[in-house]
Order: sequence, then C-alpha cells, then structure tokens
Amino acid sequence: MRIEKCWFCSSQVYPGHGIQFVRNDAKIFRFCRSKCHKNFKMKRNPRKVQWTKSYRKLHGKDMTQDSTFEFERKRNRPERYDRTLAEKTLKAIKTIDKVRTSRSESHIKNRMKGNTRREHDKARKELVQSIHLVKDPLSLKEDPALVLPKLKVKISQPQEENLAMEE
Repeated sequence: MRIEKCWFCSSQVYPGHGIQFVRNDAKIFRFCRSKCHKNFKMKRNPRKVQWTKSYRKLHGKDMTQDSTFEFERKRNRPERYDRTLAEKTLKAIKTIDKVRTSRSESHIKNRMKGNTRREHDKARKELVQSIHLVKDPLSLKEDPALVLPKLKVKISQPQEENLAMEE
C-alpha cells in the first residue's frame, strides 16, 4: 500500500482517497481533499496559506530539520523479513519516539520564550485602560460600604472534652 503526499498541504493521501489532476505535460498532482484542489486551481501559493505544512515550516511553527524524520522515508520495494532486524527496529522506534518528543517539547519551549513579555505588556495595557476602577486606600477608609465586615466566629473544641472523659 503506497501512501502519497498531497501536493498542496503535504498531508497523507491514502489509496482510494483524494483527487488526482494530470496536467498536459503528464505531471501528476495529488490532493487530499477538494479544499486543496480548489486552492491549486485558484493558483494559490501553499507557502502563503497558513494551514499548510510548508507555511508552518517556513515561518518556524514546525520543526524543519530533524533527523528523526528521515526514518519515515518512502520505501517502494519490500524488505526481506529478518527476526533480529525486526527486534532492533522495534527497540529503535522507542528511542526515536523519545528523542522526537523531547525535541518537539524543546521546540515548543523555544517558541514560547517571548510569551511572558507579551503577557506583561497586555496586563500593563489593561491596567492603564481601567485605572479608574482602582480605588485608593484613603477612599476605602472613608466609605465603610467598600470594606468587608469583620465577623467573629466561636469555635467549640469537643476534642479536648472527649480526651478529658477518657482519662
């Protein structure tokens, strides 16, 4: 079973799915869905359409160079079955997954570095816009309606009584 790539968005096209367009020069374009086919017919550049993989790679949203992706190459000819090779590959798959997850986590962490500064700027802007809502402490002392009433609560201690009865 050969899984093709969509020409426009680079997602996977499984056999029996998608649309195939053959140009006059016999170049074949495969699309995963009609959305990609329509964007192709409108002559849109996939690098400028935000939901495509090429846009995400170009703008630093996805990891572009990662050696772990080399393991997903297309293999058109079947390999002979070898038990030891199969065991080694199963062990290698686990380590590759660990490496891939750690790299993606560090990639996300690097992308979110400037986020705290943006949050501080946003909070500062909100404070400037709604400074009239903040009351100064002198007005709180003058207006008793703005202060919460202090309540006194009696707490009975039944645990001490039980201890005294047991002795």
